[in-house]
Amino acid sequence: MPEFVSNLLNILLVALHVLVFPGLLFAAVGGLLLAGIDRKVLARMQRRVGPPIVQPFYDFFKLMGKETIIPAAARPGIYQAAPIIGMVSLSLMMLFFPIFGHSAAFATKADLIVILYLLTIPAVALIIGGSASGSPFAGVGISREMVVMLGYELPLVMVLLTVAKKVGGDTMTFALEDIAVWQLANGSLLFHWSMIPAAIAFLLIIPAEVGTQPFDVAEAETEICEGPLIEYSGAPLAIFKLNTAMKMFVMTALFQVLFLGGIDLGKYWLLGGAVLFVISAVLTVLCMTFIHAITARLKVEHLFKFYWTVVAGLALVSLVLVWFGL
Repeated sequence: MPEFVSNLLNILLVALHVLVFPGLLFAAVGGLLLAGIDRKVLARMQRRVGPPIVQPFYDFFKLMGKETIIPAAARPGIYQAAPIIGMVSLSLMMLFFPIFGHSAAFATKADLIVILYLLTIPAVALIIGGSASGSPFAGVGISREMVVMLGYELPLVMVLLTVAKKVGGDTMTFALEDIAVWQLANGSLLFHWSMIPAAIAFLLIIPAEVGTQPFDVAEAETEICEGPLIEYSGAPLAIFKLNTAMKMFVMTALFQVLFLGGIDLGKYWLLGGAVLFVISAVLTVLCMTFIHAITARLKVEHLFKFYWTVVAGLALVSLVLVWFGL
């Protein structure tokens, strides 16, 4: 095969991974479906009929068709680029996950470190976009978003270090494929008693990372009118909403790889990783929905205290147990 044709095929393969599977399209569809399940189950828990599960798809396409109004005080370039930056980051993150029993599209020896950086980009994009809109409500929202980030980043780092230490020992392992292979041989980390506090801590981090109640202090639609998103409309607003849904999907995928990567449901593609991934994703979202239904929004100072005491404490317990080989 000529070198030119080979290079072209490689470029097309990379584009397919980024845009279709396991990148943008796969994460977008999966995220919107999880958002629909969340809304439907929450409505049932509140004795309402609720919207259909596909309602997030309707909302997305409706917003994409609406006019984009750029405020006079906004910086147009940054204002419109911010949601796209977040979407690209989330699409790239999916490429590091060994999904459905396949190898990851992109794999490195430092996957967890790369993912940690990529996870911060959507939140930073929201902060940048809100500041570029020129709204005082957005200013309040972005200050809260920064506090939320400071709150959950420390326990998240501790959880990732715990997983890396448990799998790799003294050398630590940051490659997701190696973590999944280790669990196939030694059992899922969720069923190692020393890792249970870390798994609980990770589940408590997901709502803050996604921005759902009771940790939706940055948007707080009943208080500061959607915060950083108050001036957004049309396609940019649709992409920001899509980013939230994609982040939910990404976080459930990360939980599955980190703590359930060792469950083998069979040799066949459909009956193996695919079934496991769908089940774990839905169960994770249902946990978030339950928390949403029974709690009210926390104040910023309460949120920060909760993550640096309770959640960080759980992560620290696992890290100490694993560090001493327990």
